[in-house]
Amino acid sequence: MAHPPQIRVPATYMRGGTSKGVFFNLTDLPAAARVPGKARDALLLRVIGSPDPYDKQIDGMGGATSSTSKTVILSKSSLPDHDVDYLFGQVAIDQPFVDWSGNCGNLTAAVGAFAISNGLVDAGQIPDNGMATVRIWQANIKKTIIAHVPMTHGAVQETGDFVLDGVTFPAAEIQVEFLDPARGEGALFPTGHRVDDLEVPGVGILKATLINAGIPTIFINAEDIGFQGTERQEEINGDKQALAMFENIRAHGALQMGLISSLEEAGTRQHTPKVAFVAKPKSYISSSGKAVSADDIDLLVRAISMGKLHHAMMGTAAVAIGTAAVIPGTLVNLAAGGGERNSIRFGHPSGTLKVGAEAVLNHGQWSVTKAIMSRSARVLMEGWVRLPVA
Repeated sequence: MAHPPQIRVPATYMRGGTSKGVFFNLTDLPAAARVPGKARDALLLRVIGSPDPYDKQIDGMGGATSSTSKTVILSKSSLPDHDVDYLFGQVAIDQPFVDWSGNCGNLTAAVGAFAISNGLVDAGQIPDNGMATVRIWQANIKKTIIAHVPMTHGAVQETGDFVLDGVTFPAAEIQVEFLDPARGEGALFPTGHRVDDLEVPGVGILKATLINAGIPTIFINAEDIGFQGTERQEEINGDKQALAMFENIRAHGALQMGLISSLEEAGTRQHTPKVAFVAKPKSYISSSGKAVSADDIDLLVRAISMGKLHHAMMGTAAVAIGTAAVIPGTLVNLAAGGGERNSIRFGHPSGTLKVGAEAVLNHGQWSVTKAIMSRSARVLMEGWVRLPVA
């Protein structure tokens, strides 16, 4: 029996921060996939190689982790004062599901570079040498992000000596600004409190900071759930009971944050919210064997992404960490020693990361004007992805 040949779709495989994914120009997608819906989801699932009951994504471009099962669709911006519209799809590994509920902060670093290289930014605003400023509309969360992309001889500068823990090789530094990172009007703290009591059956009542900044995130104290904050991936991801506990916390936190109306809905938005646990500084050995001294960090943070402990730190979660850290009284701020500050350096499984934020208290309500961090990005491969016709 004859079968139709594969189709090919122009695509670029890029690393951004500590993630990598398949990037598409919207106009290069098949017509049915240029709009949201089943055809788009089906195409992205097949490109990445999901759903895969073997959890390997062997028959696709995914890398079988939350950091490498990602897709990006870009287009010239439809909004004034913006250059590019950025839509992010987190592809589930073992289920036929693409989560559109949040952003990927790490891949944001690659968005500006892709946009420049693919003609999505007006040539007149790109310097031959120096720093190009790309204004990004993050369509998932409806927020503005500014990427500062280095240029050399009219091309994006990818090589450099900027070292990012969690990435093996150095590259050029890209500074990313997340403007007004709180999701929704007045929703920085959706419950109105910097610390809540979060009741989780089977776990107990946990102190929690529930915040919408960068990405909805549930912060809890490591010691309250029997951890130190120095854990590496294998210590958590090999423990099915611990992973089930984190998912239970995530579901009940999502309900308390108003992100879902019933616990059953938690399974339909795996990408958000995130769960992170914090602790006061301790010395530890990172996953690469690098020694991290307690004197070099303000606190420890470990975060769960798509049901597993992240190997480093999600960029959007880093925004949440930085935002919570500069607001006195949150669990993140208290773990860092309390008080006022405008930046934080935290320890994660692969090393350390610094993130800055600007917080303002007006009429008893906290708001954050922006969060800033440095990442890097580069093209890994470009050409076409091939896939069977659905």
